[in-house]
Amino acid sequence: MLTCEICGEDVMSEADMRTHLLLSHLENEMRCPLCSLAGVSYDELHFHIHTAHAEGGDQSTRRHGGTTASQACAKAAGFDRVANGGRPSRTCSGASPDRTANGPSSDRADSGGISGPAAEELPGDTFGNLGDLWRLSSRVGRLSDQTSTHTEEITCPVPGGSARVPHCAGEESRGDREEPIRTKLKRLFSPMKEKHFPCPVCPLVFSNCFILQEHVELHLQEQGVAEGSHAERYECPLCSLTCADSTALQLHVELHLEGSAAIGTDGACSDLQLAKQLQEEEERKRKVEEDKREAEEFKKLQRQFGLDGSGGYRKQIERNLERAVSRGHMAPAEFHRKRAEVMESLASGIDDGRTRTLGLMAALYEYYQKEGRDCAHVWLSAETDHYSSSEGDQGWGCGYRNFQMLLSSLHGMEAYKDCSNEGRVPSIPQVQALIEQAWREGMDPQGASHFNSRLQGSRAWIGATEIYSLFTSLGVRALIVDFHQPTGSGNTHPRLFEWVKRYFSQSACRGARLPPRVVQTTQPPIYLQHQGHSRSIVGIEQKKNGSLCLLIFDPGCPSGDMRKLLARDGITCASMRHLRKFLGSLKHSQYQIVAVEGVLSPEEKRTRIVNSRSLRAERIP
Repeated sequence: MLTCEICGEDVMSEADMRTHLLLSHLENEMRCPLCSLAGVSYDELHFHIHTAHAEGGDQSTRRHGGTTASQACAKAAGFDRVANGGRPSRTCSGASPDRTANGPSSDRADSGGISGPAAEELPGDTFGNLGDLWRLSSRVGRLSDQTSTHTEEITCPVPGGSARVPHCAGEESRGDREEPIRTKLKRLFSPMKEKHFPCPVCPLVFSNCFILQEHVELHLQEQGVAEGSHAERYECPLCSLTCADSTALQLHVELHLEGSAAIGTDGACSDLQLAKQLQEEEERKRKVEEDKREAEEFKKLQRQFGLDGSGGYRKQIERNLERAVSRGHMAPAEFHRKRAEVMESLASGIDDGRTRTLGLMAALYEYYQKEGRDCAHVWLSAETDHYSSSEGDQGWGCGYRNFQMLLSSLHGMEAYKDCSNEGRVPSIPQVQALIEQAWREGMDPQGASHFNSRLQGSRAWIGATEIYSLFTSLGVRALIVDFHQPTGSGNTHPRLFEWVKRYFSQSACRGARLPPRVVQTTQPPIYLQHQGHSRSIVGIEQKKNGSLCLLIFDPGCPSGDMRKLLARDGITCASMRHLRKFLGSLKHSQYQIVAVEGVLSPEEKRTRIVNSRSLRAERIP
């Protein structure tokens, strides 16, 4: 006759006991027959009975012929391999050699650990995997940490394994041990109050944040190896932040873990504070990178617009002459002669005229008288000389060369005689000096501050506002018109073409009932500015179908090509392609023009200087 230690029911045989345990206990709620412990698994109850109720289990063993509840449970679960012809069960190293599976233990009551039948009946297959062993050793470890003062090593029931399982040692009496054991069991099976730290990558849970940190680092290292060295971004498993490399991600996750540790200890830190700290750190890095990139871009713009202090017209022309000599394109004697001419021109402030082409407007008028039968009307500006860029201003001097073209046209007009610098065209360094003088008079203070009030000795680009300031300083009335956006399909500017037509045709049609087909007006050319370049408009064609075509003098066109227009054969359609610009040829997003309208009185000049503090242009549309 066998008695169940769990519920006290008597059964006839071991088979009946196995069936009883399976039906009454293993499939139902486990409850300790000696205390109020309930709601635990079989393994936990098995361990509980042979640790908390060691003496009671020993007495029940003696009463019932040495068959304990744990043995019966093990047999019912199929763990008794000896009875069924399986391999023999293993014993713990702490048990005496003479202990048997069915014999009572003489020192079990004093050991306080896993020994005697409880230890002997733990076969190697009881723990199906290392996770079960980990749960058992964790429970024993937590129980031992609260009650014992020293530990001894117990051999792991898994073949070849071992684990340090702390347990009580000493010669205490039962009364001295019962109260701390009950306290331990209450702490063991009651809801844990300590902080749990779940792994964000896998389902493991840790009670120590530092162990979790090492565990997550292993995940990150595996992720870095799997993704390889070509991975560009790494995403944090705890938030949506992405990092450039695995090292940065590891540091970022450590901040998370440190924040979690601080929360678990004193609650001084929060996830929100950690997120703000990380965001501020990223913001500082981004700002540093942006400042560095902006500084590099600013240096590029300074080099592009000639504000990097690399020298102006004189230095550039000297370098180009020296380069020509070193390459064998120029003899040393010619180098010294040209250099002397440049120095003389710079000293006088007058352009040397080496890039100047005369008589082009007369040649155009003659061409349209004979050719261009597809043109209904042609309007040409007053006589204007063409100035090409030279070795000293290649790449940046277009604005200065266009001013020279406009000034050469004003020299032939009586109305501008007092404003035309005594009929002489200044050199580029002298034009820079004239603009600086206009700034000193109070013209365009914002533009002056942009150039630090200095142009001489630099390769700085100038635009429509500098041309306007220069004309105002010379007493010439000028107008800036800003075509700030396209007014036609395909990013074209038909309003610009119409404005130029009115500018030239109004003066030609005064007092004439039927204007001639080709007219050379008394209007100066128009300064045309767009992003990166400027040119001069010297006329406009109107085709028989109504379309318009501008006639342009471009400083970037070499003087040799412009002089071909004066050849003996005259101007041809092929040579005119350098001058014609149709509507589809001007597709920049913005154009500005400067048109000369007359002479300023002293009062008007002072008024314009005062108003230039907030310089504004006429905007079309």
